Amino acid sequence: MPEPTRPASPTQALHTVARIGPFFAVRTDPPGPAGPRAEGYVPLAEVYAAGPPAADRLEAAPPALRHRYTTVARRLGTDELRVAASLSFQGLAGRLWSLAVGCAALTGQVPGLEPRRLWWHPEHSAPRELWLPDADADAPQDSVAPAPAVDLAERVRATVIDQHLTPLHRVVAAASGLSGALLWGNAGSALAGALGVLHGWLHAPARSGDGITTEDREAATARARTLARDLFATEPLRSTGHWSPGPRPTFRRGTCCLYYRVPGGGLCGDCVLPRVPGR
Repeated sequence: MPEPTRPASPTQALHTVARIGPFFAVRTDPPGPAGPRAEGYVPLAEVYAAGPPAADRLEAAPPALRHRYTTVARRLGTDELRVAASLSFQGLAGRLWSLAVGCAALTGQVPGLEPRRLWWHPEHSAPRELWLPDADADAPQDSVAPAPAVDLAERVRATVIDQHLTPLHRVVAAASGLSGALLWGNAGSALAGALGVLHGWLHAPARSGDGITTEDREAATARARTLARDLFATEPLRSTGHWSPGPRPTFRRGTCCLYYRVPGGGLCGDCVLPRVPGR
């Protein structure tokens, strides 16, 4: 299998991946003198830090997370904050999967997305809600060979599940009362969605100036296939749904994200429900 071309720096790798679409993009520009917080961003490490116990579940959530829930609920026209919590979790999971899996497939490397370095804005949407201003801070001086596909899956799992989704899952479940299975189902659905967008982009006609050769696309396709297999082979994703066989496998989750409860909402394409309840 041909090796993917590795950009010279993590920032260049992220810029390459951003060509796939807004969910695969992240801000990497340097902040002003006052830092990202002056623009309303908070490090995700703060988002994952639960507050002291409170009579109201939501009051125990970090302020940025409460802000996100009310923002999403207002935009969707719902007063059910647990629906906003579910969809917010799935949205952030999708962004994290897209960055990690996109870089892993295209470059053979996994970007450093440590929660203390990755900043998040509770009111913005893709691509502006995530900011990694020091993407090259820990980059090695010399070129690093692409990692074997089996190692990539472990690195992606450590980056997304261990560093981000596990603490986010804990905080969201405590603040919203949503079941753990539903939230992990959202994570599995988000990964399947990111893989689907990546697959479509890799198999679309090449565009002039996209910097991706045929050999790069072949290598990325093979790596994405291995990542999908390995990431869904173990918990917490293994029990989130199943893949149907075929030239382009499709994912069917075992839970529902509750989007149907939004005014005018329906069922997602991978939903476990056969029809909208009560309709």
